[in-house]
Amino acid sequence: MSKIITVLLLLTTSQIIYAQQETSKQAIKKTINLFFEGLHKGDSTLMKKTLHKDIKIQTTNSNTKGEKFLKTESRLGLLTNVANKKPENKYFEKLLSYDIKIDGNLASVWTPYEFYFNGNFNHCGANSFQLFNNNGSWEIIYLVDMRRRQGCKPPESKK
Repeated sequence: MSKIITVLLLLTTSQIIYAQQETSKQAIKKTINLFFEGLHKGDSTLMKKTLHKDIKIQTTNSNTKGEKFLKTESRLGLLTNVANKKPENKYFEKLLSYDIKIDGNLASVWTPYEFYFNGNFNHCGANSFQLFNNNGSWEIIYLVDMRRRQGCKPPESKK
């Protein structure tokens, strides 16, 4: 009888832990989706809600000679660029998947993407987000994206 109770307790505990992980994953995904909603709309106020005050933002890319470089941008710089986006310019970053890892109040998210500018495919790459659970609110503390034009899977449809 005690073995059955032990097994039932273990099953119940594992279900509770799984449910908590799934709830956290949904909250993290919601934060990232809100970030991109702000980007797509050119709404820096919306984006700002997702960013920790001390966020670090970087981009890695290659120039026309194939030389790789790393560019760092400030939180204010990102928000200013988004706020000053011309209304006729339409950005759409199509996230292809989410790989979310969580340990306590730290989360890591990998999102491969396709980027469209004014409805035309522009480049592809991947984003790496680090998020911090700031007392119940997941905030992006580090964002690095990689951009490339070569080796992208041809898009099936334009957005």
